[in-house]
Amino acid sequence: MRRSPSSRCVVFLFCIALLFHVNSGQDAGTGDYGDTEAAAAPPPPPGLDECNGIFLTYNLNGREKELPYVKNATAQAWAFKAMATIVNAGTEELKAWKMHVGFHNQEILVSVSGATIVDGTDFPTTVGNGTTFMGNPMADLKTSIDTAGDYSQISAKIDIKGTEFGVKPPGVPMPKSLKLMNDGYVCPGPTRKGKSYMHVCCRRNPKIKAPPVKSTKFAPRRKGDLSIIYDVIQAYANNYLAEVTIDNVNPLGRLDHWNLTWEWQNGEFISAMRGAYTRRKGARDCIYGPAGKIYQDFDFSTVMSCEKKPVIFDLPADRKDDEKIGKLPNCCRNGSLLPRLMNESQSKSTFQLQVFKLPPYNNRTALFPPLKWAINGVINPHYKCGPPIRVDPTEFPDPSGLPSVTTAIASFQVVCNITKPEKQKTRCCVSFSAYYNESIIPCPTCACGCPNPDKCNPKAKAMLLPSESQLVPFDNRTDKALAWASLNHKPIPKQLPCPDNCGVSVNWHINSDYRDGWSARITLFNWGETPFADWFTAVTMDKAYEGYENVYSFNGTKLPQVNKTLFFQGLPGLNYLVAETNGSKPGEPRVPGKQQSVISFRKKRTPHLNIQRGDGFPTKVFFNGEECALPTEFPVRDAAGLRPPVNFGLVVLMGVLSFVLMQDRFH
Repeated sequence: MRRSPSSRCVVFLFCIALLFHVNSGQDAGTGDYGDTEAAAAPPPPPGLDECNGIFLTYNLNGREKELPYVKNATAQAWAFKAMATIVNAGTEELKAWKMHVGFHNQEILVSVSGATIVDGTDFPTTVGNGTTFMGNPMADLKTSIDTAGDYSQISAKIDIKGTEFGVKPPGVPMPKSLKLMNDGYVCPGPTRKGKSYMHVCCRRNPKIKAPPVKSTKFAPRRKGDLSIIYDVIQAYANNYLAEVTIDNVNPLGRLDHWNLTWEWQNGEFISAMRGAYTRRKGARDCIYGPAGKIYQDFDFSTVMSCEKKPVIFDLPADRKDDEKIGKLPNCCRNGSLLPRLMNESQSKSTFQLQVFKLPPYNNRTALFPPLKWAINGVINPHYKCGPPIRVDPTEFPDPSGLPSVTTAIASFQVVCNITKPEKQKTRCCVSFSAYYNESIIPCPTCACGCPNPDKCNPKAKAMLLPSESQLVPFDNRTDKALAWASLNHKPIPKQLPCPDNCGVSVNWHINSDYRDGWSARITLFNWGETPFADWFTAVTMDKAYEGYENVYSFNGTKLPQVNKTLFFQGLPGLNYLVAETNGSKPGEPRVPGKQQSVISFRKKRTPHLNIQRGDGFPTKVFFNGEECALPTEFPVRDAAGLRPPVNFGLVVLMGVLSFVLMQDRFH
């Protein structure tokens, strides 16, 4: 690919401008507050001298064809290298910078240095819809005014390697957008210089009033559905004691039997833990790795975990008062994190770990938290976690009981937010039924995945069911579904649809409809082997929320902070959804755990509701915080294909009889 002389000149100037030292964050030798020597300011990259905000650049450094070679240009893979930079050319320090690169050529990132992807995914990762980078280890950018123009403190660069598809030479695969994602900034469209360089200057939005600036060294704490704080509370030359606090903030967020994972970056290992444990213990990775060479006299037989990516679990409740591994506030709940609405005292979990470090990070101020955090539970929301950000040190009550506080040596925050489950990857589903229609519209096919798609059709529409099939496992529903389809003259696919494969299902049934109000019945089914204590369900009623009156076998609450959502939980003594059990007689189908209640609504505040046209069905249903899969349609009295079956012969016979009777009347 040949470039014009002017293009080569621009790229050459840009490369010279980027030959400056980038600070590596918390220096291993001098610690977090070590002295740095100001670097001589290089010539500015093209466009920087006209920017008085945050300056972003992207430069494609080259690409080459990858194996396999194919004739279809859109399917050919190309390896590319690029460099993005961010420079604080403004007058305010930029905390926890986030830079979005609008990739759009089916890019797959293989490695990134100088930053990390916000969602913490492992490489290789697909970023064809764009991705957001966050500084690592240099998360904050100071101003040129405060550093006497030291580029190593006001800028950062991101080296990118990856694969892209579909851009045939002489085309150049450049991003379609480049912008700063920090609050309060606006970015115009990027400016191209030549074929392989683009830049943009983002400035403070004058319409957004900036919050008061705190005299603090670190970024402010952020809001999210789940906040995890990693506090270093004791520090030594080669190890430190950290306390991890998981705080459930979302009113519908929940975790049962949570497990937490992360990835160490510098060879750290966990010597001991209190309040939690790792499922896999052992010293093999330490003894045969760098740790074994450094700590030759260390007794690794008692080490908790030497894995680079440990999986951490909460302790069971019976270990709460254990002198060695318990005795910690908010610990030992068997992995349960309830919403604050249900029980605020059980919305938080805490554990401690002793972490050993390796050279060259063997000084007490070289503190790096692990990256790539992830957390999940059993039939709970899907959480996506960002990278740890250094925040103001956490304050703790003084252990002496005096009215004073002690502060953590260093604190990092990880924010995890609930994401909508991908199609066929949820863990609960919903069926719809109504008094005016004899059929049940079941859960969608493969709503919770299809482990055996060869034995069924994962794309076929779920078949309608009779009401009595709700208490029958899917394996025993086939005959009922076929008989019901035959009775209602419905087509039967050559290959039957796959089951929903969900451990929990919810049926929403329209129970009645009258002039002043209407009612629904909600039934929860547990098809799994795990019971659910302190369960809850929530339904979003876009059209009927204002008319909610009462629920009779559950405890019901309106959630004004969640858009038009009703929250239901079991009453004392009824808050346990049992697991699936055997039938009463040998050979009978297994019976699911079940909870049920009627819900009443008034029409005074919702006079325009049309219940028989679907206004009484929820638009979202949650079980223990997990958003469930909904049917794509609902029962309608006059809807084609959903009306009760009509016997044509009976209609003809009734017509003949009516005609005969009328003839007799007039003779």
